[in-house]
Amino acid sequence: MTEEESGTPHWLFGDQLGPHFVDPARGGPHRDAPLLMIEARSVLRRRRFHRAKAHLVLSAMRHRAAELGDRVRYVKADTYRQGLREAVGEGRVTVHHPTSHAAHAFVRSLPSVRVLPARGFLVTHDEFRTWADDRGTKHLRQEDFYRWVRGTHDLLMEGDGPAGGRWNLDHDNRQPPPRGSSDLGVPAPYHPRESEIDDEVRSDLDRWSRDGDVEFVGEDAPRRFPATRREALAGLRRFVEHRLATFGAYEDAMLAGDTTMSHSLLSSSLNLGLLDPAECVERAEARWRSGDVPLNSAEGFVRQIAGWREFVWHVYWYFGTRYRESNTLRHHEPLPGWFTELSSDATGANCLSHVLDQVRTTGWTHHIPRLMVLGSLALQRGWDPRAVTDWFHRSFVDGYDWVMVPNVVGMSQYADGGRMTTKPYTSGGAYIDRMSDFCGSCRYKPSVRVGDDACPFTAGYWNLLHRHRDRFEHNARMVRAVRGLDRLTDLDELLEQERHRQD
Repeated sequence: MTEEESGTPHWLFGDQLGPHFVDPARGGPHRDAPLLMIEARSVLRRRRFHRAKAHLVLSAMRHRAAELGDRVRYVKADTYRQGLREAVGEGRVTVHHPTSHAAHAFVRSLPSVRVLPARGFLVTHDEFRTWADDRGTKHLRQEDFYRWVRGTHDLLMEGDGPAGGRWNLDHDNRQPPPRGSSDLGVPAPYHPRESEIDDEVRSDLDRWSRDGDVEFVGEDAPRRFPATRREALAGLRRFVEHRLATFGAYEDAMLAGDTTMSHSLLSSSLNLGLLDPAECVERAEARWRSGDVPLNSAEGFVRQIAGWREFVWHVYWYFGTRYRESNTLRHHEPLPGWFTELSSDATGANCLSHVLDQVRTTGWTHHIPRLMVLGSLALQRGWDPRAVTDWFHRSFVDGYDWVMVPNVVGMSQYADGGRMTTKPYTSGGAYIDRMSDFCGSCRYKPSVRVGDDACPFTAGYWNLLHRHRDRFEHNARMVRAVRGLDRLTDLDELLEQERHRQD
């Protein structure tokens, strides 16, 4: 690197906050390069974000700037373009590959900006493209990718095969919650302490909201998620040492009184760039090899990070900008106001009320409420998948464009027709009843399809199968369920009921 290049400022986006984004040994800028951060108000004006999410991102950015001290110039501007102009004029800048199509197109349009390779993932874009192109099919499967990543990165391997002889221990990780228990009885997750920077952020958000400059949804309680590298490492350490052992068996279970169960709560730290995925999976594997956690728990966590998270990131880029427009099922219904406002009192369904309340107060739920309650509801009601994607992006502290487009369009809403999953992920109330304690105190009965006691998920499931029977009966994983329609003596009554359902 020339002396001139060593003096080129490097721009850090608000989700590139960890040390691996400024490490020259890992593709980062020169160690003497000045750094630039831009807090652009326009980002908060584009969407009605969850208040806790806005707080977390601004807190993380400002904490990082405080850590970097005189090396960084922190610019508060109306837009990124304005911030760049104020900071460097027409001067050159480097930046790591941004995490959204829009941001990437923007930086590529600026002749003064040189884009460095993406950081924060195990697999490069070129490596994934080679792997995907070699499939010879338009359908990509996470399980195939996951096994390839395990082998190439030597994760939970014994020689050339998987530890324990099986790649996937999903079968061991689908236990319902312990009967009669209101919680798992595991140590609580790590909770950070707020600082003066958080007070400043909250004051700014209050003022902008009062002035009508930005608008939020949800509540901004004391910050629950890490905003610094030190906090993120503390969260990782607490998870692997005190919570990982019980993660696997109950990772698909839900309890009304234990919203975090044994989950890591590290997704926001990973997506802000405070943690690197390699250090997360390596620590989990080390705990298994030391005999402190069972293999199914270590494998379940590794699969979430090195399998699903990695797969979603690359699918987002590989399928391109038009992927978000996918709507194979032709769902166009708008999201109801009570849902967008996170109004948990607007529904009589106990599971949905609990989950919406958690999103409203925290901006987070674990993956099963997201997929099998919120996403399943949206799919059954035929809501527009693009609007559903936007809702998840705005409403979750770990929600980013690259995260939510594949997760919602591809998995949750099956809007891509099966390009990344083999079947729609939805169910009737029986699944929720088996995997949670929500149904016992609910006004609806999971076994009832029609009438005042009819579970909206049970009735909605059959309604969805009927609506798309022609498509689903040709799906090997759906044909048995679809044939069940022929055994419903009250199908006409059910369909009429669902046409008028409000909650």
